[in-house]
Amino acid sequence: MEKFVGPRIGIVIDCNDIEQMTNFWKDALRYVQRGDAGHYRSISSPNNDEPRIIMQRVPETRGEKNRLHIDIHVDDIEAEATRICALGATRLDAAPIEEVGSRWIRMLDPEHNEFCIVEERG
Repeated sequence: MEKFVGPRIGIVIDCNDIEQMTNFWKDALRYVQRGDAGHYRSISSPNNDEPRIIMQRVPETRGEKNRLHIDIHVDDIEAEATRICALGATRLDAAPIEEVGSRWIRMLDPEHNEFCIVEERG
């Protein structure tokens, strides 16, 4: 049987302050910086697994609500929310939202892009 090799996925985050956003997402995800090319910075996991995340400096500011967001799956959402808020995130939900066997907290990164911290319940 042939091993399936699907497409590689990269996530690009448009940002105004590329240094702040690179450092925030690198620390939030426990990633390392991989590249620096003008208006671009890339980060990935320490063992260089996918997905790679690329920060792209753009002149325009963020518009309306994100149509796509990142979910960070963890064992303890409260501890992770506290840790990520210390890095510069803003917590949107006072209490976690609980649905379909999971609970999550909606967050904003330093440039107000939404993401969630998710804890799956067994």
